[in-house]
Amino acid sequence: MRAAGTRLEHGLGSRAQPRQAGGRAAGARDWASPPAGREKCQIRRGKGSLLGICGQPPRPCAPCDVMSNSWRWPAAPALLLAGPAVPRPLLPWPPAPLSMKVFRRKALVLCLGYVLLLLLTMLNLLDYKWHKEPQQCNEPPPARRAPSSPQQPHFQPRSDIRSLYRPPAPPPRQRQLVYVFTTWRSGSSFFGELFNQNPEVFFLYEPVWHVWQKLYPGDAVSLQGAARDMLSSLYRCDLAVFQLYNTAGAGKNLTTLGIFGAATNKVICSSPLCPAYRKEVVGMVDDKVCKKCPPQRLSLLQDECLKYHTLVIKGVRVFDLAVLAPLLQDPALQLKVIHLVRDPRAVASSRIKSRHGLIRESLQVVRSRDPRIHRMPLLDASHKLNSKKEGGGGSDYHALGAMEVICSSMAKTLQTALRPPDWLKNNYLVVRYEDLVVDPIKTVRQVYGFVNLVVSPEMEKFALNMTSGPGYSSKPFVVSARNATQAVSAWRTALSFQQIKQIEEYCHQPMAVLGYERVNSPEEVKDLSKTLLRKPRL
Repeated sequence: MRAAGTRLEHGLGSRAQPRQAGGRAAGARDWASPPAGREKCQIRRGKGSLLGICGQPPRPCAPCDVMSNSWRWPAAPALLLAGPAVPRPLLPWPPAPLSMKVFRRKALVLCLGYVLLLLLTMLNLLDYKWHKEPQQCNEPPPARRAPSSPQQPHFQPRSDIRSLYRPPAPPPRQRQLVYVFTTWRSGSSFFGELFNQNPEVFFLYEPVWHVWQKLYPGDAVSLQGAARDMLSSLYRCDLAVFQLYNTAGAGKNLTTLGIFGAATNKVICSSPLCPAYRKEVVGMVDDKVCKKCPPQRLSLLQDECLKYHTLVIKGVRVFDLAVLAPLLQDPALQLKVIHLVRDPRAVASSRIKSRHGLIRESLQVVRSRDPRIHRMPLLDASHKLNSKKEGGGGSDYHALGAMEVICSSMAKTLQTALRPPDWLKNNYLVVRYEDLVVDPIKTVRQVYGFVNLVVSPEMEKFALNMTSGPGYSSKPFVVSARNATQAVSAWRTALSFQQIKQIEEYCHQPMAVLGYERVNSPEEVKDLSKTLLRKPRL
């Protein structure tokens, strides 16, 4: 390359032009501008040699300046004087450029990577907006309000960022579970109708009856655990527990009509289980009509149970409130207890009146009493005579003997209620039967407020009609309208003074807490103008 450059330099010197007028050599030109007709300089690369094709000494042309990092355009000489050419030093030739194909490929890869990154960013933004904003594809359009409405809806554009943040949906309504804690002949059938007639309540009438029938002749105390386990299942609408205590025989499935109290249950006798009645209509049902309803599977009744937000169970076979403590402590149940009480003397009188219907339960209760402290019940002469004539044997004895166990259990429950533990606070309410029949509207409102129910005018009318009947019913197991005054004071003419004093001895502790005054003479008992009620301590 150096030899070729030398030859080119010598050739240039031999072809130098003479000086022309104006001090400028002939054929000389300004290096700052290319000669006319030779604007484009082509350089051909050979193997180890460079040839100038423009007719000028080999020098870098204008395009070569861009492709060289170290090249600087030399200062152009002012004039080319005639004379022998002075050899010039060789200038460094710019390095060869990168292959254009490689450059284009790299540029294409970079562009594709940038486009791909941009697409991924847009997809992430769309995905975030899709999951953050509630979808309204299937929601019906909002109802159009009247122009006179004081509050008009304000619609924001979907592009508004505030549309991404909506107020949270209200939590699902918590189910209200209620247990009516009472004993036989305390007015519980009438009290239960206040829930049975409510269209928003799923009511079960003494389901523990199945446990006592299946495990007979077990005593009352030994059956308390089984009763609690059954209630735990029922409050979860697991009605298959009825099948465990089915007395129909092996291989026979229990139906809705086989449940105790089905003939008066408003859910079982109403649509969709039975076309005889409608649950939303308040009114007593006819048991003869309900018995003609088609028997349904328990699974269908279980589905109906799950539809209701309020589930009420009335029972007389749980004796001590402490038995229900595990259910009251279960946060999944949120159970509340309504303790329905009645004057023990009125309870004893009603038990004697219905002694034949309760003989089996009375035997189970009497078996569970403590033999070391029990006292022999006193029987009136007329009761003894009627028992011999009717062949009842000791039905009166067991009816009164059961009061000892009942009042003892009631005393334990009331002592717990007077000093309530944490699991009982705000979950316990005492209702006196006498207050219910004397002032039904006030009592119903108090009870419904405790279990978060609304008292409708139909329910108030129903409660008022049930306590304004013509007299006192002679049928012990039938709920009917009756006179409130007679319902409260009927025991004062039905029991002897000796029986009254013995019941007061059995039940003096719960009577003192509940506000039932004791009597001192037969004349005081017969004086119906004097009330024996005072304000309870609970």
